Amino acid sequence: MPSPLKGLRASGAERDGVSEFTTERLSIYLRCLAQLEAAGTETVSSARLAECFHLNSAQIRKDLACIGELGIRGVGYRVASLREHIARTLGIDRTRPVVIFGAGNLGTALADHRGFNENGFSVVALFDDDPAKTGTSTRNGVAIHPVERLREIVERERVEIGIIAVPASAAHIVCDLLAGAGIPAILNFAPVQLELRDGVVIKCVDLRIDLESLSFALRSAGRS
Repeated sequence: MPSPLKGLRASGAERDGVSEFTTERLSIYLRCLAQLEAAGTETVSSARLAECFHLNSAQIRKDLACIGELGIRGVGYRVASLREHIARTLGIDRTRPVVIFGAGNLGTALADHRGFNENGFSVVALFDDDPAKTGTSTRNGVAIHPVERLREIVERERVEIGIIAVPASAAHIVCDLLAGAGIPAILNFAPVQLELRDGVVIKCVDLRIDLESLSFALRSAGRS
């Protein structure tokens, strides 16, 4: 699945001198460090980290320097400490409640996806305007609510992130509803660009862009 940091559409792209592209790479490093920690690795150098996961060691050092003096000369980085520091930098050292608008195939798949229900995120509700879907729940038990309950649940659960999983024609309306309910961050899966809103960070994921990039790579490799 594409990185949820792809397609930044609001101010605040850079915080504390850390760019959007750096935060994307930090997310990759975080996953790599989690694998190393699970394997029992206690320390790792940037060169070894790059070798294990096919990354660029110079870029790793540059990115990590943006978030503090973390390495130990002659030792490298302590895996557990570095993973925790990156998690704090990315703001996922605590659980952030998430709601999804759109209980179709994409919305329910996202709600039940482990990546949205661990490591700092928890899908607390789905919303849909189809009466046949409201009052039911996903395979993993995420409740589907009518639109009228959006503000109530957002306030009760202190929701911080809203995900748009509706057709492009409805995305602008849904974005207005999520922002109006007080949600400060929105991840949009609909293939449409959304208008900026004061105080709301909007990120867009467009799978077509990635497919077109793959198509270009195939064409460049002579597979036209």
